[in-house]
Amino acid sequence: MRTHSCRPGLRDSQVLDFCKQGYMVLEGVVPDEINRRTVEFLEQYSSHEPTEILQEDWFVDNVILNDQAAGAVRCLLGQNFGLPIIMSNHRVNCPSPAQNWHRDGNSKHGPALNYLQVFYYPEDCPLELGPTELLPGSHFLFNLSKQMGHYGGIRGSYRAVAPAGSIFLTVYSIWHRRSTASGTGLRNLLKYNYWRTESPHRDWIREPDFDIATANYKLEDPTFREQFRDCNDAAEMFFWLLGKSDSFALAGGQGWPLNRNVGKYMEGPYGVPDSL
Repeated sequence: MRTHSCRPGLRDSQVLDFCKQGYMVLEGVVPDEINRRTVEFLEQYSSHEPTEILQEDWFVDNVILNDQAAGAVRCLLGQNFGLPIIMSNHRVNCPSPAQNWHRDGNSKHGPALNYLQVFYYPEDCPLELGPTELLPGSHFLFNLSKQMGHYGGIRGSYRAVAPAGSIFLTVYSIWHRRSTASGTGLRNLLKYNYWRTESPHRDWIREPDFDIATANYKLEDPTFREQFRDCNDAAEMFFWLLGKSDSFALAGGQGWPLNRNVGKYMEGPYGVPDSL
Protein backbone atom coordinates (compact mmCIF):
# COMPACT_ATOMS: atom_id res chain seq x y z
CA MET A 1 0.00 0.00 0.00
CA ARG A 2 1.28 3.46 -0.87
CA THR A 3 1.39 5.91 2.03
CA HIS A 4 1.68 9.67 2.32
CA SER A 5 2.94 12.17 4.89
CA CYS A 6 2.24 15.88 4.94
CA ARG A 7 1.67 18.84 7.25
CA PRO A 8 -1.49 18.84 9.41
CA GLY A 9 -4.39 20.97 8.21
CA LEU A 10 -6.94 20.78 11.02
CA ARG A 11 -7.19 22.41 14.45
CA ASP A 12 -8.47 20.91 17.71
CA SER A 13 -12.00 22.26 17.26
CA GLN A 14 -12.23 20.95 13.68
CA VAL A 15 -11.18 17.45 14.74
CA LEU A 16 -13.79 17.53 17.50
CA ASP A 17 -16.46 18.73 15.03
CA PHE A 18 -15.64 15.75 12.82
CA CYS A 19 -16.08 13.42 15.80
CA LYS A 20 -19.50 14.93 16.48
CA GLN A 21 -20.83 15.22 12.92
CA GLY A 22 -19.13 12.24 11.29
CA TYR A 23 -18.24 14.22 8.17
CA MET A 24 -16.38 17.29 6.87
CA VAL A 25 -16.91 19.16 3.58
CA LEU A 26 -14.06 20.86 1.67
CA GLU A 27 -15.73 22.93 -1.05
CA GLY A 28 -14.08 23.53 -4.42
CA VAL A 29 -10.56 22.49 -3.43
CA VAL A 30 -9.70 20.68 -6.70
CA PRO A 31 -8.72 22.92 -9.68
CA ASP A 32 -11.20 23.27 -12.57
CA GLU A 33 -8.76 21.78 -15.09
CA ILE A 34 -8.44 18.60 -13.01
CA ASN A 35 -12.22 18.38 -12.62
CA ARG A 36 -12.61 18.54 -16.42
CA ARG A 37 -9.91 15.90 -16.98
CA THR A 38 -11.61 13.65 -14.43
CA VAL A 39 -14.97 13.90 -16.21
CA GLU A 40 -13.28 13.13 -19.55
CA PHE A 41 -11.59 10.11 -17.98
CA LEU A 42 -14.91 8.86 -16.57
CA GLU A 43 -16.52 9.15 -19.99
CA GLN A 44 -13.84 6.80 -21.31
CA TYR A 45 -13.88 4.44 -18.31
CA SER A 46 -17.57 4.18 -17.56
CA SER A 47 -17.41 1.19 -15.21
CA HIS A 48 -18.63 1.29 -11.61
CA GLU A 49 -15.00 0.91 -10.46
CA PRO A 50 -12.69 3.07 -12.62
CA THR A 51 -9.72 2.17 -10.41
CA GLU A 52 -7.41 2.86 -13.36
CA ILE A 53 -7.62 6.55 -12.48
CA LEU A 54 -5.40 5.85 -9.46
CA GLN A 55 -2.56 5.28 -11.94
CA GLU A 56 -2.89 8.81 -13.33
CA ASP A 57 -0.35 11.16 -11.72
CA TRP A 58 -2.41 14.28 -12.46
CA PHE A 59 -5.35 12.77 -10.55
CA VAL A 60 -3.33 11.45 -7.63
CA ASP A 61 -1.43 14.72 -7.17
CA ASN A 62 -4.49 16.98 -7.31
CA VAL A 63 -7.29 14.85 -5.82
CA ILE A 64 -5.88 12.01 -3.72
CA LEU A 65 -2.99 14.16 -2.44
CA ASN A 66 -4.87 17.46 -2.62
CA ASP A 67 -3.24 19.78 -0.08
CA GLN A 68 -6.39 20.60 1.89
CA ALA A 69 -7.83 17.10 1.79
CA ALA A 70 -4.55 15.37 2.63
CA GLY A 71 -3.89 17.84 5.45
CA ALA A 72 -7.25 16.93 6.97
CA VAL A 73 -6.76 13.19 6.46
CA ARG A 74 -3.35 13.36 8.15
CA CYS A 75 -4.98 14.84 11.28
CA LEU A 76 -7.68 12.16 11.42
CA LEU A 77 -5.56 9.14 10.46
CA GLY A 78 -2.05 10.22 11.42
CA GLN A 79 1.17 10.42 9.46
CA ASN A 80 1.96 7.87 6.74
CA PHE A 81 -1.71 7.25 6.04
CA GLY A 82 -2.51 4.64 3.41
CA LEU A 83 -3.77 5.77 -0.01
CA PRO A 84 -6.87 4.41 -1.77
CA ILE A 85 -6.73 0.95 -3.32
CA ILE A 86 -10.13 0.99 -5.09
CA MET A 87 -12.03 3.79 -6.82
CA SER A 88 -15.81 3.67 -7.25
CA ASN A 89 -18.00 5.93 -9.36
CA HIS A 90 -21.59 6.33 -8.18
CA ARG A 91 -22.86 7.55 -11.52
CA VAL A 92 -26.59 8.07 -11.97
CA ASN A 93 -28.81 9.14 -14.85
CA CYS A 94 -31.12 11.88 -13.60
CA PRO A 95 -33.98 12.19 -12.85
CA SER A 96 -33.86 9.44 -10.27
CA PRO A 97 -35.66 8.61 -7.00
CA ALA A 98 -33.85 8.75 -3.68
CA GLN A 99 -31.67 5.80 -2.76
CA ASN A 100 -32.41 3.83 0.40
CA TRP A 101 -30.62 4.92 3.56
CA HIS A 102 -27.68 2.62 4.25
CA ARG A 103 -24.24 2.35 5.78
CA ASP A 104 -21.58 0.73 3.66
CA GLY A 105 -20.90 -2.97 4.06
CA ASN A 106 -18.34 -4.19 6.58
CA SER A 107 -18.82 -1.12 8.79
CA LYS A 108 -17.42 -1.28 12.31
CA HIS A 109 -18.88 0.74 15.16
CA GLY A 110 -16.96 2.26 18.05
CA PRO A 111 -14.58 5.12 18.85
CA ALA A 112 -11.71 3.88 16.66
CA LEU A 113 -11.07 5.76 13.41
CA ASN A 114 -8.84 3.57 11.27
CA TYR A 115 -10.13 4.49 7.81
CA LEU A 116 -12.12 7.21 6.09
CA GLN A 117 -14.79 7.08 3.40
CA VAL A 118 -14.28 9.99 1.00
CA PHE A 119 -16.39 11.46 -1.82
CA TYR A 120 -15.32 13.76 -4.66
CA TYR A 121 -17.55 15.74 -7.03
CA PRO A 122 -15.79 16.42 -10.35
CA GLU A 123 -18.82 18.48 -11.44
CA ASP A 124 -21.23 20.87 -9.76
CA CYS A 125 -23.83 18.95 -7.79
CA PRO A 126 -26.91 21.11 -7.14
CA LEU A 127 -29.98 19.85 -5.32
CA GLU A 128 -31.57 18.86 -8.65
CA LEU A 129 -28.85 16.25 -9.31
CA GLY A 130 -29.38 14.30 -6.11
CA PRO A 131 -26.39 15.13 -3.89
CA THR A 132 -25.31 12.65 -1.25
CA GLU A 133 -27.44 13.00 1.87
CA LEU A 134 -25.82 12.39 5.26
CA LEU A 135 -27.28 11.97 8.72
CA PRO A 136 -25.10 13.90 11.22
CA GLY A 137 -23.97 11.84 14.19
CA SER A 138 -25.26 8.58 12.71
CA HIS A 139 -21.77 7.04 12.55
CA PHE A 140 -22.45 6.00 16.16
CA LEU A 141 -25.94 4.70 15.38
CA PHE A 142 -25.85 0.96 14.72
CA ASN A 143 -28.61 -0.55 12.63
CA LEU A 144 -28.85 -3.33 10.09
CA SER A 145 -29.01 -2.04 6.51
CA LYS A 146 -32.14 -4.08 5.81
CA GLN A 147 -33.85 -2.22 8.66
CA MET A 148 -32.85 1.26 7.45
CA GLY A 149 -34.14 1.43 3.88
CA HIS A 150 -37.77 2.14 4.75
CA TYR A 151 -36.98 5.57 6.23
CA GLY A 152 -37.86 8.53 4.04
CA GLY A 153 -36.84 12.12 4.70
CA ILE A 154 -35.25 12.55 8.13
CA ARG A 155 -35.32 15.94 9.84
CA GLY A 156 -31.83 17.31 10.33
CA SER A 157 -30.17 15.41 7.47
CA TYR A 158 -27.52 17.21 5.41
CA ARG A 159 -27.59 17.27 1.60
CA ALA A 160 -24.08 17.82 0.29
CA VAL A 161 -24.88 20.42 -2.37
CA ALA A 162 -21.44 21.59 -3.51
CA PRO A 163 -19.50 22.98 -6.49
CA ALA A 164 -17.17 21.00 -8.73
CA GLY A 165 -13.92 20.09 -7.03
CA SER A 166 -15.47 19.48 -3.62
CA ILE A 167 -14.27 16.64 -1.40
CA PHE A 168 -16.02 15.45 1.74
CA LEU A 169 -14.56 13.14 4.34
CA THR A 170 -16.79 10.81 6.35
CA VAL A 171 -16.65 8.13 9.01
CA TYR A 172 -17.19 4.90 7.09
CA SER A 173 -20.24 3.85 9.12
CA ILE A 174 -22.24 7.08 8.63
CA TRP A 175 -25.81 6.75 7.33
CA HIS A 176 -26.05 8.13 3.81
CA ARG A 177 -27.93 7.86 0.52
CA ARG A 178 -28.29 9.55 -2.85
CA SER A 179 -31.10 12.09 -2.47
CA THR A 180 -33.89 12.58 -4.99
CA ALA A 181 -32.68 13.91 -8.35
CA SER A 182 -35.33 15.94 -10.18
CA GLY A 183 -33.02 17.34 -12.88
CA THR A 184 -31.67 15.75 -16.05
CA GLY A 185 -28.20 14.54 -17.02
CA LEU A 186 -25.40 12.43 -15.56
CA ARG A 187 -24.11 12.80 -12.03
CA ASN A 188 -20.65 11.42 -11.27
CA LEU A 189 -19.49 10.85 -7.70
CA LEU A 190 -16.16 9.21 -6.92
CA LYS A 191 -15.74 7.33 -3.64
CA TYR A 192 -12.57 5.94 -2.07
CA ASN A 193 -10.92 5.16 1.29
CA TYR A 194 -7.80 6.23 3.20
CA TRP A 195 -6.25 4.05 5.92
CA ARG A 196 -4.46 4.49 9.25
CA THR A 197 -1.00 2.92 9.62
CA GLU A 198 0.19 4.51 12.90
CA SER A 199 -1.14 4.67 16.45
CA PRO A 200 -3.30 7.70 17.24
CA HIS A 201 -2.05 10.75 19.10
CA ARG A 202 -2.74 14.49 19.07
CA ASP A 203 -1.32 14.89 15.57
CA TRP A 204 -2.90 18.17 14.50
CA ILE A 205 -2.70 21.93 15.03
CA ARG A 206 -3.24 22.87 18.66
CA GLU A 207 -5.39 25.86 19.52
CA PRO A 208 -4.05 27.82 22.51
CA ASP A 209 -7.52 28.47 23.92
CA PHE A 210 -8.88 24.93 23.35
CA ASP A 211 -9.56 23.14 26.64
CA ILE A 212 -10.28 19.43 26.35
CA ALA A 213 -12.05 19.43 29.73
CA THR A 214 -14.52 22.20 28.86
CA ALA A 215 -14.90 21.67 25.09
CA ASN A 216 -18.42 21.26 23.71
CA TYR A 217 -18.94 17.59 22.77
CA LYS A 218 -22.68 17.93 22.19
CA LEU A 219 -24.14 17.46 18.70
CA GLU A 220 -26.64 20.18 17.89
CA ASP A 221 -30.30 19.14 17.76
CA PRO A 222 -31.97 17.28 16.24
CA THR A 223 -30.19 14.12 17.30
CA PHE A 224 -31.47 10.62 16.68
CA ARG A 225 -30.39 8.55 19.62
CA GLU A 226 -30.89 8.02 23.32
CA GLN A 227 -30.45 11.25 25.26
CA PHE A 228 -26.82 12.36 25.71
CA ARG A 229 -25.30 9.39 23.85
CA ASP A 230 -24.02 11.58 20.99
CA CYS A 231 -22.14 13.75 23.46
CA ASN A 232 -20.55 10.78 25.23
CA ASP A 233 -19.61 8.96 22.02
CA ALA A 234 -18.05 12.06 20.43
CA ALA A 235 -15.93 12.53 23.54
CA GLU A 236 -14.83 8.90 23.43
CA MET A 237 -13.82 9.15 19.76
CA PHE A 238 -11.91 12.36 20.44
CA PHE A 239 -10.06 10.67 23.31
CA TRP A 240 -9.25 7.75 21.02
CA LEU A 241 -7.72 10.15 18.49
CA LEU A 242 -5.75 11.78 21.30
CA GLY A 243 -4.26 8.37 22.11
CA LYS A 244 -5.96 8.46 25.53
CA SER A 245 -8.62 5.78 25.06
CA ASP A 246 -7.34 3.77 28.05
CA SER A 247 -8.06 6.67 30.39
CA PHE A 248 -11.50 7.54 29.02
CA ALA A 249 -14.30 7.20 31.56
CA LEU A 250 -17.82 8.53 32.07
CA ALA A 251 -19.06 9.58 35.48
CA GLY A 252 -22.67 9.44 34.33
CA GLY A 253 -25.52 11.55 35.63
CA GLN A 254 -24.74 15.24 35.29
CA GLY A 255 -20.99 14.69 34.99
CA TRP A 256 -18.55 15.40 32.18
CA PRO A 257 -18.78 15.66 29.17
CA LEU A 258 -22.47 16.49 29.42
CA ASN A 259 -21.97 19.18 32.07
CA ARG A 260 -18.84 20.97 30.90
CA ASN A 261 -19.59 24.33 32.48
CA VAL A 262 -17.94 25.13 35.78
CA GLY A 263 -20.12 26.39 38.61
CA LYS A 264 -18.96 28.73 41.37
CA TYR A 265 -18.50 25.82 43.78
CA MET A 266 -16.10 23.82 41.58
CA GLU A 267 -12.74 24.44 39.92
CA GLY A 268 -13.58 22.26 36.93
CA PRO A 269 -16.28 19.97 35.49
CA TYR A 270 -17.15 16.93 37.62
CA GLY A 271 -15.97 13.56 36.30
CA VAL A 272 -13.23 14.69 33.89
CA PRO A 273 -10.83 11.75 33.28
CA ASP A 274 -7.74 11.88 35.47
CA SER A 275 -5.45 11.98 32.40
CA LEU A 276 -6.45 15.61 31.85
